[in-house]
Amino acid sequence: MKFKMAENSLFAILLRSRWWVSFLVGAVWALLAAALVPTPYKMVAILGSLPFWVLGFVAFVRQYDQPTPRQQQALLADAASKNWQEFADHLQRAWVVEGYEVQRSKDAAYDFVLQRNGQTTLVAAKRWKAATHGVEPLRALHAAMQSQQAQVCAYVCLVPLQDTAQRFADEQHIAVLSGLTLATLLQKPLMAQP
Repeated sequence: MKFKMAENSLFAILLRSRWWVSFLVGAVWALLAAALVPTPYKMVAILGSLPFWVLGFVAFVRQYDQPTPRQQQALLADAASKNWQEFADHLQRAWVVEGYEVQRSKDAAYDFVLQRNGQTTLVAAKRWKAATHGVEPLRALHAAMQSQQAQVCAYVCLVPLQDTAQRFADEQHIAVLSGLTLATLLQKPLMAQP
C-alpha cells in the first residue's frame, strides 16, 4: 500500500508553501512551548516542533532551484513577450545548461531534438503562446516520437492544456512544460550567467 498524504492536511499545505513558512511555524511552536509549558514537560513540547523543521528542510530541498512565485510570473510574462526566435534561443540555452545536445528541427510536429546520455527527446514548443491547446499537436508529437524512435517527448505551453489534451498527454506519457516547470527551465540560463 502506497502512502498518500491528504491534500489539505497541514503538512501537505506546508510542503506546497515556501520553505521558510515551515521553519517559522516550528520556531513559533518551540518558543510557545518554552514559554508556556511547565518545566518537566518543556523538552518534550519543544521536540514537538521537530516535524515542522524537517518539513521546512524537505521543502527547501524541493524548492532550491525553483523560482519564487513572483519570479515565475515574471519569467512567464517575459516568455509571452518574446517572438519565436528569441524564445527558441532561450529554450536552447536552458537545455544546453542542463547538459543536452540541442538540434533545431524543421519538422512540423516538433521543434527541437534533445540528446543526453543516449536518450532522445522531441520537443514541440512553437505553439507556446496559443490561447488553447488541443489534442492534435500532441497526437502529431506522439506520432513523430514513435516514427523517430525517440524515448521521450515534451510539449511547451504557457497556458494549461485543455482537459482532453491533458488526458491524452498523461496517457501517452508526454511531458508538459508549463507553469512552474517551464519557469524553472527558463531560469536556468539566467542563473548560469557569470
